[in-house]
Amino acid sequence: MDMDIEYSRPADIEKRSMELISREMKTVPPKYHAPVIRRVIHTTADFEYEQTLVFSGNAVTSALTALRAARSSAESDILSSVTIVTDTNMALSGINKGALSRLNCRAVCYMADPAVAEDAERRGVTRAAVSMEKAAELKGPLIFAIGNAPTALLRLKELIDADAVRPELVVGVPVGFVNVVESKELIMESDVPYIVARGRKGGSTVAAAICNALLYMAEEDM
Repeated sequence: MDMDIEYSRPADIEKRSMELISREMKTVPPKYHAPVIRRVIHTTADFEYEQTLVFSGNAVTSALTALRAARSSAESDILSSVTIVTDTNMALSGINKGALSRLNCRAVCYMADPAVAEDAERRGVTRAAVSMEKAAELKGPLIFAIGNAPTALLRLKELIDADAVRPELVVGVPVGFVNVVESKELIMESDVPYIVARGRKGGSTVAAAICNALLYMAEEDM
């Protein structure tokens, strides 16, 4: 069977992929939403995200303002440096470390923290929930990227309601069947900026893709 195989450099492959995605999309998203949607589709090859990704009105601008302010600050200024908090080490590993460094930002995940595990066991709750509590104590602007654990999203909503944390953005894209849809809908009722993948789909790779899209946009001054 004859196949038309394209042999290209990685950067050219990504550029070509984005062109194909734009061509196949059925809608024309707002300017600041389009790069996020395209990168999620690029990561998943799932065009359903064109319909299910939901943005609060100020979601992207809130994140970009914080990321660009961090880039302009001194590297040692923790109060300006944005911390991206993930609920899995997989999402953490998928976030572009070079872009983080260039923007004077960082990403963390507390799921493997022994103190978090011990506290969760003692209280009979999930490590994901406790990791949100630990992250809420961090100094400086925060972006939460939740791609796996609905309990993390539920606990984060409680912390927001209690004024214990005020994120610049919540990326709510946990995947699964139990409390997944409900946790996403609840975070959309909060008064903080959010990007949510409605329904059961999502995952750590989606969370990382959204974060990377925002990092690249901040670097490009889009």
